[in-house]
This record gives sequence, C-alpha cells and structure tokens, in this order.
Amino acid sequence: MFLTISTTGTPERPATDLGYLLHKHPDRAQTFSTSHGTAHVVYPEASVERCTAALLLEVDPVALVRRGKGKGRGGAPDAALAQYVNDRPYAASSLLAVALSTVFKSALRGVCAALPERAESPLPLRIEVPAVPARGGAELVGKLFGPLGWTSVDAQPVALDEQFPQWGDSRYVQLVLEGELRLADALRQLYVLLPVLDDAKHYWVAPDEVDKLLRAGEGWLAEHPEQKLITSRYLARRWSLTRQAMERLELVRLAEADDIEVEAIDNAVEEIPAESDESPKKEPSLADQRREAILRALRDAGASTVLDLGCGQGQLVQALLKDVRFTHIVGVDVSVRALTIASRRLKLDRMSERQAARVTLTQGALTYTDKRLKGYDAAVLSEVVEHLDLPRLPALEYAVFGTARPRTVIVTTPNVEYNVRWETLPAGHVRHGDHRFEWTREEFRAWAEQVGVRHGYGVAYVPVGPDDPEVGPPTQMAVFTDNTTKEGKTA
Repeated sequence: MFLTISTTGTPERPATDLGYLLHKHPDRAQTFSTSHGTAHVVYPEASVERCTAALLLEVDPVALVRRGKGKGRGGAPDAALAQYVNDRPYAASSLLAVALSTVFKSALRGVCAALPERAESPLPLRIEVPAVPARGGAELVGKLFGPLGWTSVDAQPVALDEQFPQWGDSRYVQLVLEGELRLADALRQLYVLLPVLDDAKHYWVAPDEVDKLLRAGEGWLAEHPEQKLITSRYLARRWSLTRQAMERLELVRLAEADDIEVEAIDNAVEEIPAESDESPKKEPSLADQRREAILRALRDAGASTVLDLGCGQGQLVQALLKDVRFTHIVGVDVSVRALTIASRRLKLDRMSERQAARVTLTQGALTYTDKRLKGYDAAVLSEVVEHLDLPRLPALEYAVFGTARPRTVIVTTPNVEYNVRWETLPAGHVRHGDHRFEWTREEFRAWAEQVGVRHGYGVAYVPVGPDDPEVGPPTQMAVFTDNTTKEGKTA
C-alpha cells in the first residue's frame, strides 16, 4: 500500500519545507509500528525545487485475521482462504487512513512550530495513490474530490488484466490529485475519503467515529454535495451514527454560515443613539447590555461555575473571566472554527496557569445529552434557541434542563415585536438570516412556562435594552431557577 506527496519550491521557499510540515526529516528513512503492520516514510527526492515524501504500509494479513476483520466487506466467514488472500495489503483503504493519522498526526492538525506560516498556507501539491478501490468508479472519485479545491482529479481505472483487455476494468483506480491546498486539508480529505471509496472499514465503528469524522471534515464536509454518502460510508452505514453525524453537520453548517456574529449585527444594526448633542457619547450596544444583564443575573444567583452553551467566539466567556467570583467557565459550541477564534480572543496560550485553569472550551452539540455538562451552578443560552428548528427544541430542552440540570439557566432571544423599531430591517424579516424563528413576548413566555413545569424550574423575566411601552424590549430574557434545589434547602 503506497502513497506519495510531492511539492515544488523556490530558493526562498524550498520544497524541502515539506519535511518540516510532515515532521519527518528528508535525510532519514523512518519506520513506525501499527496494529496491522509496519509503516515506512522515505523521500525518493528532496531538493529545493521538488520534494516527494512516500508512505509505504506493509500490512500483515495474519494480524488482520486475528483482529477479526481480515475478510473485508461481504466476505464469507467460512471462506478461510479469503481471509489471507485479499486486497487489504495492496489497495488504499481505512488501513492507510489510520496509518496517515498515526504517522502524520501533527501534520493532520496543521501544527508546525518551525514553520507555522507554511502550515497555514496552500502548497502546490501532487498526491498519487497507485491503487484505490472505488465502489462507484472514477466518476465517484471525481464527485468526492472535485468540490474540494483540486485543480486536477485524475482517476484512471486499472484493467483486470492488461493482456486481456476484453475482461474490462477492475474496481480499482490509480488516483492523482493536483492543486494548491493546505497540507493539513489534503491529509484530512484522504483520511476520510479513502475508506469512503473502499466502502469498508477494517475495524469496528464505535460512536467516537462521529467525532473523528467531524474533526477531519472541518471546513469542507458540512458543505460537500456528497455529504450524505460520505457520512454513511465512513460510518459503515450505521444509521444511528449517520443520523447523529448529519444533524451535527447541519448545526456546523448553520454556525459557519453565521460568519458575521449576531453580536456584530447587534452592534451595527441595533445600536442605540446618544441623546446629547454637545458630547456625542455612544451608548452601550444591545450586545453589551445583554452581556451585562446576564452577568447581573449570574451574580444574583450566586453562581460560581458557568456553562456558556453556544459560546460562539467567546465574548461572554471573556466577560466572565474578568470577574473572579466565576471560578470555572466552560464554553461549548458545535463549530470548531468558532472555538478556535474564541481561543485566540481569550489568548489561552498566553494565560497564566491559574487563569487558564478557570476556562475550558469544548466542542459539542446542544441537542444531545452530554455528561460533561452536569454539576454546574448555571448555564447560559444567549441568542441560541432561535438558531434551531422548532422540532429540535425539545432535544435541547431535555439535554439542558432534564440532564445537565444546572441550578440556574438563563435564556435570551430576540423579541420579534420590537423589530418594527429598526428602520433598517425590512418588514417581515427576522434579524438574522440564520434565525429559524423569532418569538413574541407571549410566545416566549408560553415556551418558558412549559419548560419550567416539565422540569421543575421557576421562571422570572427580565427586559434587556429599552423597554418600549408598546412593543417591549429588543431582547427578552428568562431566568430559570431549579425549584427542587430550593425545596431541598428549605427541608
């Protein structure tokens, strides 16, 4: 099983920088043990103008059989010979994908301390895989790699036997990819799509494969036209995992589409003008007022540990860190990209050890129960619920109020009645294109009261922003307090 990665360079940016990016020195042949054989990394060529790294994977068929996956997809359990004589040692598959993730682990993450700018920049790449099993043929190869930025996707079918062309083509192709991509992006695509083309995996697909898929598919899978096929095949057609992955990818897509944060829109569209003519002092934006209202409610509740659910780019987490009474803050978001921006905003890499211990950023979907979210004093859902389809709200409700069950839950959402006060907002439009709905005050209270009754929370309502006597405030906030905790203290 064989794969080569080539790039070209100049004296200013030598091609041998590939060695730094892969964390493998061009002057040395290196060997790595895997659970199914041995992986070798060598450089057939390494000059300023051109550099090629080759990954050779020697698969041990006996080791495959011992692990119970040697027969491959569709193999009969009693076909003893087929367990030892098959294409696993020769054709690119999930075996090669696992070797890629093991040998080039740092490169897959886009990490290179020596040349960080090169790791973040596109490179002229040529990737060759001599034998790729493609259930769907060359046409499917084009559909999978074509939308990913490659200038050339060449999948030449391999004949069953060159001496007998009348036998036709095999299910294998010789794959050549050319284009300018970040090395990490190219490796992640291969990690996902090689087993997808093979449509088989050599190991049991556990639930954590969903997380692996989303990490490797970050930045491209959520928008891929063949997303459903990729997800289904990667997860070995396990419907429960496929459905979970598709739902999380949809949330990722919505989050990524929201590049201009709701907060930015609040600052730009919902800014409250100053009244003083002589000294034009800018009033706090609605986003600032909302954050301050949340902080005030958390202080009143006596919260020390806080979950910011749907934390986005970390504005509220940043505000919470400034108050020492909040001893541990956890920011949760479905978008890895948003969490990366939040990490940079908070300067986590430059924080003191004591300060860094107060904050955790973690990826998660709020419509799924998560044991990591249990045991906190308070949770905040700030401008989150309106981004979900209404049928998904019960799942979020159960995950937060039913399972995580913090003592206090704060929910903020736009008041649609106030929209008539925005001169720049066309009639009948919601405040942001990604909002699935916007509630009236009556609708919000009806929802909040039902949640409180179902899960044992009392509810108080707080206006945020100027409270218009006719249409109410621009943002409505509900503060839920766990009645069972109160009753326990009273008893």
